[in-house]
Amino acid sequence: MIAALTPGLIALGFCVAVLPWLRHENSTARSLMISIALLLMIRYFGWRMTATVPPVGWTADFAVGSVFLFVEAVSLAAGALTLVFLSRSTNRTPQVEVNRRWLAGRQAPLIDVFICTYNEETSILERTIIGATGMNYPNYRVWVLDDGRRDWLEKLAGQLGCRYLARPDNKDAKAGNINHALWHVAELADPPDFISILDADFVPMPEFLSRATCLFRDQGVGVVQTPQHFINADPIQTNLAATKVWPDEQRFFFDILMPSKDAWGVAFCCGTSSVIRFSSLVKIGGFPTDSVTEDYLLTLRLTEIGSRTVYLNERLTLGLAPEGLKEYITQRSRWCLGFMQIFRGRSGPFSRRSQLDVVDRLSLIEAFMSWTSTYVVKVFGLVVPSLYLLFGIKAVQADLFELLGYFLPFYVWYSLTMAWISRGRSMAVMSDVAQYIALPAVLKAVAAGLLQTQGHTFKVTAKGGDRDQRFVEWPLLRIYGTALAITLAGIVYAFVLHVQGDMIAYGGLALAWSLCNAIILLIVCLVSIEQPRRRKAERFERDEPVLFNIGSRQCIYRLADMSITGARFVSDNPPPVGTAVRCTLQERNVAALVVRRTGNGFAIRFDETLNTRIALIRAFYSGDYVSAFSGIHAAPIGKALMMRIFG
Repeated sequence: MIAALTPGLIALGFCVAVLPWLRHENSTARSLMISIALLLMIRYFGWRMTATVPPVGWTADFAVGSVFLFVEAVSLAAGALTLVFLSRSTNRTPQVEVNRRWLAGRQAPLIDVFICTYNEETSILERTIIGATGMNYPNYRVWVLDDGRRDWLEKLAGQLGCRYLARPDNKDAKAGNINHALWHVAELADPPDFISILDADFVPMPEFLSRATCLFRDQGVGVVQTPQHFINADPIQTNLAATKVWPDEQRFFFDILMPSKDAWGVAFCCGTSSVIRFSSLVKIGGFPTDSVTEDYLLTLRLTEIGSRTVYLNERLTLGLAPEGLKEYITQRSRWCLGFMQIFRGRSGPFSRRSQLDVVDRLSLIEAFMSWTSTYVVKVFGLVVPSLYLLFGIKAVQADLFELLGYFLPFYVWYSLTMAWISRGRSMAVMSDVAQYIALPAVLKAVAAGLLQTQGHTFKVTAKGGDRDQRFVEWPLLRIYGTALAITLAGIVYAFVLHVQGDMIAYGGLALAWSLCNAIILLIVCLVSIEQPRRRKAERFERDEPVLFNIGSRQCIYRLADMSITGARFVSDNPPPVGTAVRCTLQERNVAALVVRRTGNGFAIRFDETLNTRIALIRAFYSGDYVSAFSGIHAAPIGKALMMRIFG
């Protein structure tokens, strides 16, 4: 036992001793850690191929074992490619700072900001329009592109000082909506130099355009993409009660992977929160319509004409994450389906018509394998140990101690390296949970996209709505509840009622594997039970002084937390309930009413008049009220999971 654990313990000790001294952004340090991870991966897989495959024959052991080996090989290859891309990272903020003087010294280029909407509610659109019309950039126009053709939205756009544009049909969904607007502004007397895309729920911060535009000093840049940050918790955070200790699931992608892709020259457009060179867009005929992920395909088409996408990793817009599992799954399914359409289309990695270079093609292949083999291997990871425990099908010819000697050092080194590179945004159990949640829909989308590239409808990710009640996502719970029951049945059957033969050796592996699966499946089942969201607006903790005007008197209270509807303050001498006040937030004077006393202070509700809402929304989205995760640690996450499981 000790001999089997020794390589893994050595890997653990080395990582614990060395990683705190290495800098995350240092390419040499990244390459060193990744190179060792790849060597350990090769060592492990060499053992898997030579020592664990069942004997060739017409047996269930060989059939399952050989297919599992192939899927695992492709999954490991995908992981290896991802590691290679993660060996570099880039930060374009210094470039923006240098180029700000260049932008200030010339006439500001005209930018048309397109807010794309289909069926979003008033409160969501109002915030986005108010934020968009309040940016600190001297030369831009805001357009609401309404694919829902709603009279009230046209009126709202007029009230808030932006332009409204609708079309007679919904052909080609979001891409068609944008293209309709493109040809409209192209025919104006003053067509834009750039356009910016905002989804209906993404509110730009004041410096969004002024900072993103700085990177267009390089004439070869066609798209500047910025990250998506969210003011609300996604369903995994909410349903695991881990909102304060675990970030939204997109943080690894936007904070870690995209800067690395940019360092290799293969960053890509993600739709919202981007700025695009108008002349390059016109040159390729507008947004492509042969994929439901038109944004990624846009980057590929622009790359073919020598126009690059770069990534500015600064928080410049704030949006809404999917609030329910159904919406979360719909979004991932659409991304996967769209990528499969791209993979099989004329801009795919194996297309003779494509003019992409080798690195672009490798990036597409890595994404394809991540969408396919990574999810398929998860299915085998659930099935293989249960097949042995229940039916004696031995797909991996090894016992637990053999596996520990080869797999454990690779797993430890890989997991700690990923956690170090991602600053904790990639953790084994949490990543598994997110993948299992999307797995059924992703595999369905893979099949649909590969078998039929055209004829798929664009499914909008719903935002807002009533989330006050607990809700069970039964399709998901049935799948993983059944998987959990089978896993537990295999453990009970094999080790309580049916002990026999070589189970002492190989059965130890199957048992450990099944126990790990049971823990992950239990967490997935808990995520499938949607927890109610009590508040209509997200609140964020703050600690800062705020100036109040109460009649003719001025005083200062300390802000405790805030949302776009109200705030709570700490005070030993609070104003009486019902008192009308004015408070200064981000240099904006906002009217409010004291609505209740609290244990250590009082709470106010902001005035609901249009002028007050405009001032409040601009204050909220221009300040640092929505704070990002500064550090992520395993212990608080583990504690949150234990409380959710046993609480």
